[in-house]
Amino acid sequence: MLLTSFRIAARALNRNKLRTALTMLGMTIGVAAVIAMVALGTGASGTVSDDLNSAGTTLINVRAGNYTRGGSESNIGSGLGAATTLSAQDAEEIGKIEGVKYYSPGVLLRGWVSAGGQKAYTQIQGTGSSFPKIHGWSLAKGKYFSQGDISSGAAVAVLGQTARDRLFGDDVNPVGRDIVIREQAFRVIGVSAANDEQGIDSVFVPYTALQKVLGIDYLHAITVFSAHAGDSTRVAGDIRTLLRKRHSLDTSAAMERVKRTGLPGNQMPGGPGSLAVPDDFTVKTQAAEALTKGLYTSVAAFILANMPKVDQINMEEMAGTLNRAGMTMTALLAAIATISLVVGGIGIMNIMLVSVTERTREIGIRRAIGARSRDVLLQFLVEALTLGLAGGVAGIVLGFLSAFAVTQLLEWPASVSLGSVVLSFGIAGAVAIFFGFYPARRASRLDPINALRYE
Repeated sequence: MLLTSFRIAARALNRNKLRTALTMLGMTIGVAAVIAMVALGTGASGTVSDDLNSAGTTLINVRAGNYTRGGSESNIGSGLGAATTLSAQDAEEIGKIEGVKYYSPGVLLRGWVSAGGQKAYTQIQGTGSSFPKIHGWSLAKGKYFSQGDISSGAAVAVLGQTARDRLFGDDVNPVGRDIVIREQAFRVIGVSAANDEQGIDSVFVPYTALQKVLGIDYLHAITVFSAHAGDSTRVAGDIRTLLRKRHSLDTSAAMERVKRTGLPGNQMPGGPGSLAVPDDFTVKTQAAEALTKGLYTSVAAFILANMPKVDQINMEEMAGTLNRAGMTMTALLAAIATISLVVGGIGIMNIMLVSVTERTREIGIRRAIGARSRDVLLQFLVEALTLGLAGGVAGIVLGFLSAFAVTQLLEWPASVSLGSVVLSFGIAGAVAIFFGFYPARRASRLDPINALRYE
């Protein structure tokens, strides 16, 4: 019966193609608005998340060594690099901490890099394979080295754009050519598209390869990427706890060793009368580093002591502002979609009332040959539903095209999900049934005798 009703509805709607198309138009616009609303909202949420992450608030820098300069009473690390206790195993354990998304071991060298007859004195960074993901970098040419290159200590390199220009010339593609670092040849496999100070002028190689060049087995730094903006303070605290435990800094043996030999390099303990062995590393969030950069030790200590969760506070404020803006835009689009759907529903109701009037004699004939009242009700409900679903299909197509157009013209990311398609299709059917029920009920209540006499 339902299939038959759909066939009858299709024939009835096909008799007046222009009227059917105009009736579907309101529903089409409403469904397209729903899909565009969800797509833009999803894209906006992704953009907010990317902006928060790219702001550096998810970065945590772990550096070897922790010595004070300008007053040990402040107990704040302002000079780094003396300790040799930070290891690749430490980095692996840090990667297991809850809330850590990426991590990259680091070995640093500032020295000469040569290519043919050209030489450049620049920063050489030994990193892990996830380093470009941590900083949100892409590659202008070639690729970044893989985890396999890290494991084998492969002699491969990625150049920053300024480093490329100084070694090979402006806009030259150096992929496949060699550079030399401390008499060791490295094959160039990529050029970074980064334009920040760190990425544009550096040469990047696997940290294991740079360890071989320097003849060391320890790390200078570990860069950590927190999965959630504003969670960096908690993750940094967990990292400090983990490294103190791994380096056995809270043992009596460590205290006796410090009393007997002092700390290696230029490190200093945490102040006169300190009962704890100081860290042989420094853990700082990006926000903390930005706040204390260039400040005297005592001033930096005061700021960090009074703003222990500055990254979380900043992120909550920034995320709140951006989310409120996104909610305002979503509410505006939702209002447009609701109005369009209501207009489309009213159009369906209007055209179904006209159809009932035009087909009154047909209804009388159907009732006279045995059709029940509910059969007539079902027939006209199915006809309204067909109108709504047909408009919904057209709206889905228009919604996809709208999302694509917004992405291309306004460079606003829009992501159409399967859920939004199903939701909009379901809304179209529900609106059609809601607004089509009254005309269908009116048709089912017509008196068969009066309907047969209707002209």
